[in-house]
Amino acid sequence: MRLFRERAPKHTQDGPLIMAVATLTISSKNYSSWSLRGWLLCRMAGLDFEERHIALDDPESRQELLLLSPSVLVPRLTHGTVTVWDTLAIGEYLHEIAPEAHLLPADQARRAHCRAISGEIHSGFYNLRSALPMNLKVQHKAYKVFSGARPDIERIKTIWSECLDAYGGPYLFGELSMADAMYAPVCTRFQSYSVPLDGRLASYSSRILEWPLMQEWTESAKAEPEEMVEIEVEF
Repeated sequence: MRLFRERAPKHTQDGPLIMAVATLTISSKNYSSWSLRGWLLCRMAGLDFEERHIALDDPESRQELLLLSPSVLVPRLTHGTVTVWDTLAIGEYLHEIAPEAHLLPADQARRAHCRAISGEIHSGFYNLRSALPMNLKVQHKAYKVFSGARPDIERIKTIWSECLDAYGGPYLFGELSMADAMYAPVCTRFQSYSVPLDGRLASYSSRILEWPLMQEWTESAKAEPEEMVEIEVEF
């Protein structure tokens, strides 16, 4: 089984890494922003992996979805003898084993900037997550955003504007990168809750939502039968 396209086998002390079996453990495709990020990164890296789904009533899944925490064991990538969780750690691991995928920019300054804004979305924006929980099945024509989330929204707009200005688009660092995967769930939130964006930012968000990988994920998410009443409530 080939795990990475157009890449020579890389050997470790355990044998050819490229021949390792990969499994990505995720939770709900409709509600889980962290699972979406991990899945996108694996697909961007060209990793051939099997999906393992944790049920919505699993304690790990509920902790991720209801407590909005990135520091749980979902998503979790198992690749041969390697197990790595936490979305940023998965992204860094994939960058190491598939550098030709350019999950991080080649230029050192851009790479540092990409890591910085990826880390910011990973560790912050709690008010945004609480006020606008990810739900790909809903589309509010009008939605009153909790005032505490508005600074988070403005900060994200600033990040996007600065990146598009600095690197010329159409993605945050010119070409698709880890940062686009990290901010992809934000695009779904902005769409679900009708958060207004100006022309350039609206174009970027639409581009991410129209990305074939996002379309594939969204179709699967909308087919999920489960519902979680708790995260339908604004808190």
